[in-house]
Amino acid sequence: MLWWQLLATAALTILAGVLAGAQGALSAALGGAVSLCAGGASAVVASWGDRQSASGVIGGALRAEGVKIALIVGLLWLVLSTYREVVVLAFFGSFLTTILIFAMAFFIREYE
Repeated sequence: MLWWQLLATAALTILAGVLAGAQGALSAALGGAVSLCAGGASAVVASWGDRQSASGVIGGALRAEGVKIALIVGLLWLVLSTYREVVVLAFFGSFLTTILIFAMAFFIREYE
């Protein structure tokens, strides 16, 4: 899943760069980075969960989702409050695309 998110972020960064210049490219890259950071932290927290019982698995999953949501809100706020030249369409387009890819992980099977 990480590969697909990175690929989408790179493609949207290039597209935003062509359409909106350097500020658009940076905005799209930051949008993808918010999702990637939150998803990565969520995966780490989920791996810490107790896998010996159903309640441990559910508790780990809920903690992981809480961390993901908190990081998303915090990182969105950080980018929007500090980066004055943000291209909002590129930023949120990239962010939403990578979040949707992360959510689709359940439906996609990767074969090695």
